Amino acid sequence: MDQRGIRPPLPGMDSLILAKNFTVDLNMINKDYDIGFLLDLAAQAALSAGGAIMEVYGKTEIAVEKKSDDSPVTEADLRANAVIFSTLERTGLPVLSEEGREIPFGERKHWKLFWLVDPLDGTREFIDRNGEFTVNIALVEAGMPVAGVVYIPVSDILYAGIAGVGAMRFEGASGIAGSFTVAAGQTSPHSGPAGDKPEKKVPLKGLPLPCVMKTGLDIAGSRSFMDERTLGFIREVVRKFPGSRMITRGGALKFCMVAEGSADIYPRFSNIREWDTAAGHAIILASGGKVVLASNTDMPLRYNKERTVNPWFIAFRDKALLTPVSGLIPCCNS
Repeated sequence: MDQRGIRPPLPGMDSLILAKNFTVDLNMINKDYDIGFLLDLAAQAALSAGGAIMEVYGKTEIAVEKKSDDSPVTEADLRANAVIFSTLERTGLPVLSEEGREIPFGERKHWKLFWLVDPLDGTREFIDRNGEFTVNIALVEAGMPVAGVVYIPVSDILYAGIAGVGAMRFEGASGIAGSFTVAAGQTSPHSGPAGDKPEKKVPLKGLPLPCVMKTGLDIAGSRSFMDERTLGFIREVVRKFPGSRMITRGGALKFCMVAEGSADIYPRFSNIREWDTAAGHAIILASGGKVVLASNTDMPLRYNKERTVNPWFIAFRDKALLTPVSGLIPCCNS
């Protein structure tokens, strides 16, 4: 912010329906695998999983069970997980999912490229029927999310992005499902004749967000898991910077809000697992933002750690918005 407390224009995402005139040559990305193919597949998986979730959501009653950690799980979680696995298995890449089997670090530590999945992020929101739940699928390479999709089944909105390329928000996403195409018979992003590769119909381009002149910060916060540390930080920001406010959302929606500019920062100073954050983190990176450790804001949040519980973090679109509040960050967690 400047001395008047006005937020400057920021780069970010715009809200567009699929348009052929917004394209990027994915072959220009310096990868030894077809990241566009993998993103297409992740989008297919998310949309299909969303359909399975909505079938359960439409039932009169939703049966809820408890997992070993006392968190809730429903038929929708398990059905979405099965759909995602059946789609992603054709890539030959390992999958770490909240609803999948426990995979020892001794096995995971050798993974260079893998999928990190939460088939239904925001199960409590799903049970409460408030619509604020998402399907999260991230592609993680060397500990960092390089691509991801976040799908909101109730509103039929899909966020998709590739770090360093761009991110987009698709309205009416189920209607563009056919645009996410995979060539028949191609089972791996590393195989298949060049002529068999699918036409890239999905535009991925970071676009400038129109400047919204305002005072204060819009802070994304958890609807169901607001802890005292995070709430105390938000209250201090609101007190110190008039015009600031907290906006609560469920699931990965908080990351998407930061990526598109409807929130400036998302602080999280309590436990959350890697599969809850990776896809949203990918969207933020794709839109030009960052997710950093609260204990060291020069260090990014990383993945495939021995413990899949994340340290405290802050997501933001521009560090100029983080600097004024950095002295209010509680200490310390790493």
